[in-house]
Amino acid sequence: MNHIQLNQQKVSTIVLGLMRIADQTADETKALLDAALAEGINMIDLADIYGDGRCEENIGKLFAACPGLRDQFFVQSKCGINIKGTAFDGSRFTYFDFSKEHILASVDDILRRLHTDHIDSLLLHRPDVLMEPDEIAEAFALLHRQGKVGCFGVSNQNPTQMEMLRKSVGFPLTANQLQLSCAFTPMIDAGLNVNMENRASIVHEGGVWEYCRLHDIAIQAWSVLQHGYFQGVFLNSEKYPRLNDTLIAMAGRKSGEYGHKVSPTAVAMAWILRLPHRMQAVIGTTRPSRLHEAAVGADIVLTRQEWYEIYTAAGNRLP
Repeated sequence: MNHIQLNQQKVSTIVLGLMRIADQTADETKALLDAALAEGINMIDLADIYGDGRCEENIGKLFAACPGLRDQFFVQSKCGINIKGTAFDGSRFTYFDFSKEHILASVDDILRRLHTDHIDSLLLHRPDVLMEPDEIAEAFALLHRQGKVGCFGVSNQNPTQMEMLRKSVGFPLTANQLQLSCAFTPMIDAGLNVNMENRASIVHEGGVWEYCRLHDIAIQAWSVLQHGYFQGVFLNSEKYPRLNDTLIAMAGRKSGEYGHKVSPTAVAMAWILRLPHRMQAVIGTTRPSRLHEAAVGADIVLTRQEWYEIYTAAGNRLP
């Protein structure tokens, strides 16, 4: 398992995303965490809204029941999506909330659910157009001073939004969590189609890929096996026959090269981690076997030709 540095801590390039464990039994979740550790995966990713807090509660129960388990993981959670609003008609209403009050209260709730006195990383969950950077800076400073949060980052933010935060926040932004997979590549497409008139040349995200590289902000790819915005998994999908044929063929090639079984899932992980930056891939599986397949990908190195072969097999055209 390869690693990068986050807040001077060594963390795995494969991250276990725990968005789908709300209805798992304690034994099932413990088996998943044990499988992660066995693969060298020492970072888990949560959010206060996952399972309406039940995902964090499940992990917290294990931390409380298994002494030493908490210290084996770099624990990251996210806040900023308020799911407890009430609309004018009495229905439940969700909105974004980066207010100091909400951030501080959210972290206290996260710590309570996780049965821990600190988390290693806190991300702001999606952008809040009403955010006040000075207010966020006050919240971050207090949380860090109290020892409740080790480092801070964002998710799904563009360079200008991050620059607004950097102007006020006295801490480096350590990570940006962004959607990326073989079949979802807008942050890469624009950089390959500079000064072109085709659709791929449209800069949807403000050059976030280049910005994160310039400022040493780790990119944590999410939905790493999905196409579109939660439109489904591209593996074995009839929508991506050439991509799947390429991944299968390359998995066979790499199996022979490395002397052990390499799956298409592993190749898809290797494609993300081949990018020349501090990359991480967040895999949201609940199956230890799928976690093993993903972990193999962290040690697979694709050539430049192989990387572009996968990129074009997904339907992308080079200029």
